[in-house]
Amino acid sequence: MKHKQFGKVTAVPMAERAMTNWDMFATWIGANANNGTWYIGGVIAAAGMLTASTTLIITGVLSYILLALASYMGYKTGLPAMVLTRASFGLRGSFIPSIINLVQFIGWAAANTFIAAISISVIFKDLFGWAVYGSKGGNFGLILGIIIMSILHLISISLGEKSVRMIERVGIILVFIFVIWETVVVLKTVSLQDIMQWHAPAKVAMTSGAAVDVLAAFNLAWVTAAADFSRFTPKKQAATTLSFLGANIGLFWFTFVGLMATIATAITLNAFDPNNSDPSTIASKLGLGSLALVVIIITSTTANAVNLMAAGSALTNMFHKLRLTPALWLVTIGATIVSFIPLVVASFLDSFIVFLDAIGMFLGPEIAVFLVDFFLVRKGAYVFDEFTKIDGAYWYNKGVNWVAIIAWVLGVSLYFGLKKITFIADTIGATFVSMALTAAIYYVAAQFIMNSKRGTQV
Repeated sequence: MKHKQFGKVTAVPMAERAMTNWDMFATWIGANANNGTWYIGGVIAAAGMLTASTTLIITGVLSYILLALASYMGYKTGLPAMVLTRASFGLRGSFIPSIINLVQFIGWAAANTFIAAISISVIFKDLFGWAVYGSKGGNFGLILGIIIMSILHLISISLGEKSVRMIERVGIILVFIFVIWETVVVLKTVSLQDIMQWHAPAKVAMTSGAAVDVLAAFNLAWVTAAADFSRFTPKKQAATTLSFLGANIGLFWFTFVGLMATIATAITLNAFDPNNSDPSTIASKLGLGSLALVVIIITSTTANAVNLMAAGSALTNMFHKLRLTPALWLVTIGATIVSFIPLVVASFLDSFIVFLDAIGMFLGPEIAVFLVDFFLVRKGAYVFDEFTKIDGAYWYNKGVNWVAIIAWVLGVSLYFGLKKITFIADTIGATFVSMALTAAIYYVAAQFIMNSKRGTQV
């Protein structure tokens, strides 16, 4: 009997996988070694060097263990991330994680674009004397910068996965040079001892729990994109160990640089303003010159190649006839439009914090569900033919696994509720707690359903 099909999916066979160990390592270093990660360092500087450093290491390790697990899923099946969520959420239910991924990665691409555009506006000031962003008449240079960055992004994703791989190979070299240079300049400007002893003014100070939630929202975004890249590698070590190491190296290095540079600037100017945590402002105040700004622009392009790839992959899961390359063009145009939002609604920092909070609330429970489903409920036994089969194993109830949806909704509600509990919100944050509770809810419910079905069959 021939079954009706729900779209079409293609797994990458081992024989056609060309992503080397270095490619995978460089991809994940490049994903985090960029201006957005620097900016995150500037945001958590409000927690102080010791608290920020501790939460950075803990959340990085926890988050990228999950990245390695999700990356293994792509390596094992050859399928992209959002197609894999069909098994846990259902063929139609997978639209929910796909929408979340589409929105978050367009948002990240827009955030990186905006930060890089600030660098371009500073370069325009040095070259032509134009007003810099933040001063009267400075929006013109920023708008032109957004347009330039968008053109660079279109070029970077023009060949799909192949162009992303090439961009990362070149970008990683520039990243290493820039970070070493920046670290030396910062420590020459202000001693490490002074940086460690500095504390933010009470009115803008950040608690450890708030820092955990900010960092978790940033880190966990990559978990839902892991399989989009690991499906192109033939080596398990590249998919797991090198993904984990690459993502953490990029995260730790660039966040620490952003953290130290922001604090060093605050000490030098005897004033702390988290709105001035972007790399361009810091680089200018530390006297790094236009070359540093050019490198910041390039690192934005390498990071956004990954962001746009993940967003495009999510879009193709929602619209089955849409090919990846046209999808990448569409999400790039979408990210360009979103990049203008901070000019209209609020300061960039305010928009950024709201964006991060929304990511943590929706993303954490989603990750808990699809990882538990693969590793604990199904024990890695996903069946390729069922990913498109109407009335198949992953069709559930008219294409939706309501057990997964309800667990996800409860997880989102738990996140919102935990944020209201001062002790949790100020110490360990709500993200990982809500994820653990969501994982437990889904596992127990899924096991109950499966055992009930076995009992009925007997």
